[in-house]
Amino acid sequence: MRARGAVPVSILLGALSIIAVACGSSSPRAQTQTQSRSSTSRVTTSTTVAPSSTARATTTTNSPPTVAITTQPPATVAPPTTTAAPLPVTQLSDIGSAHQVITVAADGYGTHVATLTAYQRDGSAWRTVFGPWTASVGRNGVAPPGEKREGDGRTPSGTYGFDFMFGTNPNPGVQFPFRTITGTNIVWDDDSASPNYNRWIDTNTESAGTSPEPMYVRAYRWGAVIAYNRARTPGLGSAIFLHLATAASTAGCVALPQDQLLSLLRWLDPARQPRIAIGTLSELTQ
Repeated sequence: MRARGAVPVSILLGALSIIAVACGSSSPRAQTQTQSRSSTSRVTTSTTVAPSSTARATTTTNSPPTVAITTQPPATVAPPTTTAAPLPVTQLSDIGSAHQVITVAADGYGTHVATLTAYQRDGSAWRTVFGPWTASVGRNGVAPPGEKREGDGRTPSGTYGFDFMFGTNPNPGVQFPFRTITGTNIVWDDDSASPNYNRWIDTNTESAGTSPEPMYVRAYRWGAVIAYNRARTPGLGSAIFLHLATAASTAGCVALPQDQLLSLLRWLDPARQPRIAIGTLSELTQ
């Protein structure tokens, strides 16, 4: 027997079911559908990501833009043109028709050493034959043009010929006339007051003035007379020779070691009108 006002149990259970549905509680079927929709959503999301992944792959596999490189052969560079400096002999102005020239060039007026070089002209072309060699000159160097004086210990500047060759030793095979120094009687007159000034003298037959230059000495084993002061002007200097070097300097001559001296003396040919040019390098090539 049901009490008055009591609600039947079935009615209560039905109401609870309705409330559960309203509150979102789902049946297994509903859960299955929900899971299905969720799974589909995840699949859709995964599919949506794929284009981005593909884009990345495309980006990483794309080749860089092709740049055309044109290879050209290296430019041909012509070597610098070098013109050989003219020989100093070609710049001398006072050699006339000489085909043999010796230059004796000092670095300056105060030095007792100079550079000797010998040249020969064949046709119109000059060539170097000997040198450059180191030669000894006056103990006080080379005198400026026109300033050589007797006894000053300087070698005269200028361009000169040769007169003859000489020596205490026999003729070594030279082409110039050769005079043998036979003893102490052969001297060179260097007395400005003497009538035989600047001449070869045999004192057995001629006067050589006061204190003549001895010739019977080691330095004059071989030598050549440089034709300086041919006019024999008193006081301008005398006894200027090309001879054997026996010291670091001379009294005013030009001197070389023996082998070089003999080579030069044998080479000099009077038919070629040889000349010797003495001075500073700048003076010789002006």
